[in-house]
Amino acid sequence: MGNLTLKSVSKSFGQVNVLKGIDLEVKDGEFVIFVGPSGCGKSTLLRSIAGLEDITSGQIVIDGKEVSAVPPAKRGIAMVFQSYALYPHLTVRDNMGLGLKQAGTPKAEIESRVQEASALLSLDPYLERRPAELSGGQRQRVAIGRAIVREPQLFLFDEPLSNLDAALRVQTRLEIARLHRRLKATMIYVTHDQVEAMTLADKIVVLNAGRVEQVGSPMELYNRPDNLFVAGFIGSPQMNFIDVDRLGESGYKTLGVRPEHMSLSRDSGQWSGKVIHVEHLGADTIVYMESEKAGLLTVRLFGEHAYAPDDVVYASANNGTTHRFDANGKAMR
Repeated sequence: MGNLTLKSVSKSFGQVNVLKGIDLEVKDGEFVIFVGPSGCGKSTLLRSIAGLEDITSGQIVIDGKEVSAVPPAKRGIAMVFQSYALYPHLTVRDNMGLGLKQAGTPKAEIESRVQEASALLSLDPYLERRPAELSGGQRQRVAIGRAIVREPQLFLFDEPLSNLDAALRVQTRLEIARLHRRLKATMIYVTHDQVEAMTLADKIVVLNAGRVEQVGSPMELYNRPDNLFVAGFIGSPQMNFIDVDRLGESGYKTLGVRPEHMSLSRDSGQWSGKVIHVEHLGADTIVYMESEKAGLLTVRLFGEHAYAPDDVVYASANNGTTHRFDANGKAMR
């Protein structure tokens, strides 16, 4: 239950090709996250899986059944949107059970499923309230509960946390992670937030301009990016990229080193330069420096450090942490 296979899935809007031959395997029980910049096709791909968009070509297979021409209601999926899409005049209980009621599910079964989902999401105290009486996080939990009661083969999440403030995002992220472990359900989740992707996913799919750049676990993408795009997209602050021509080296085009894999000294190091800005974050200190040889570099230091603009400093890459890319942007192993 919950296996998904995409075979050469393409989607065009007129002359614009939004999805360009997507191939993907999602195993039963996996938590898979689509990430990528705005316009990369991640939401269109999710909506295509849901049946809310008709694909131009290719196949969508759920549990061995080709569903490309099957209407959304019969695909065995449930979707949680960025907007909560709750009916304001209905109670939490009725919002959660409405889809089952419309499907003709017996009243006793609706009540049982709603009660079970409510307990799972800690919504029992709010069942008789209406959406206007709930916080944003509570409304999102109701939307998730509405999906749970349908007992779908696939849960699809389209940027479900983007309307929440920072504290609620963290809290709801933990709730979704806990929910996945308890339900052992297959979940596909779209986000532009790489922190969500790195902390929630079993597998991340990095999309760019309608194509899959790389698929792997969070740490596989972090430690072994296939190309410059993935290397720059995964990780915050972004990986430093140094044009090798500036360093006088050869055999590759670009040297990559993550800010957290660099050290800083006032005495000596690989690249000298001048500090142009410092971010004191308490747990970390982010130092931006301009180096004549390496260009603009970002260094992330653990803890508090007393660097200031105009300080002369030396940055060095830690041994064994650099990445090399050829002239086409491909990683050189």
